[in-house]
Amino acid sequence: MPRYFIEVVYRGTNYSGFQVQENANTIQAEIEKAFKIIHQSLVELTGSSRTDAGVHALQNFFHFDYEEPLNPQFVYKMNALLPQDIAVKNLFQMPSIAHSRFDATSREYIYNMHRFKDPFLQATSLYFPYKLDIDLMYQASELLKQQTNFFAFSKTNTQVKNFNCRITKSQWIIGEATLTYNIEANRFLRGMVRALTATLLKIGRHKLSMSDFEKLFTEERKAGYSVPAHGLFLTKVNYPQNYFPATGLPFTVF
Repeated sequence: MPRYFIEVVYRGTNYSGFQVQENANTIQAEIEKAFKIIHQSLVELTGSSRTDAGVHALQNFFHFDYEEPLNPQFVYKMNALLPQDIAVKNLFQMPSIAHSRFDATSREYIYNMHRFKDPFLQATSLYFPYKLDIDLMYQASELLKQQTNFFAFSKTNTQVKNFNCRITKSQWIIGEATLTYNIEANRFLRGMVRALTATLLKIGRHKLSMSDFEKLFTEERKAGYSVPAHGLFLTKVNYPQNYFPATGLPFTVF
């Protein structure tokens, strides 16, 4: 049976996360609903990366299997039916063994903050006007690339076999009035990016020492900090080189 990947982008403000949940509005539920209207049949979607309630994505993927021919204007029709805060960017037909979640080699996130009050940023960036020791935050963010055990930065009731992650990018991007934390890893635990961002900000405000920060990687305790969801973006899901076919079925512009 043919397998397809859908590339999507969304603003998560009005949704209870990425994955279908009972009695909750989610990104997956909206896409499945639009698909059913176009093809008069249900399809089961598998997501590449689960984002929590209120988290946004500049790139995420679903895959699904569908035996019948897809509508030749699939991307256009999906976008016509989807809410304004969700868009399908591309559609790829893939080998039957391709898996949007397990084949991904890394994911990348950013967390946006603004230092001065701005009503146009409040939905997608955290207002954070406090004085920060940026040098300490740089030092702490670099330390993350040397660690593997991120138990302290995961949610309590997460169901995973281990808490090992390999961070390949951890950096602060300083703008004139903005502050962005950028992180890439082979995998992320639930709540991990928000917990790490909040902890690094605690260090920057001298509310947490570097020695206490280092202990979080050796002691079985939680960091206990988190920033709000609305500043967090999944920016990229990476796959092996030449993983996708050369041409997809992109969003049509008239």
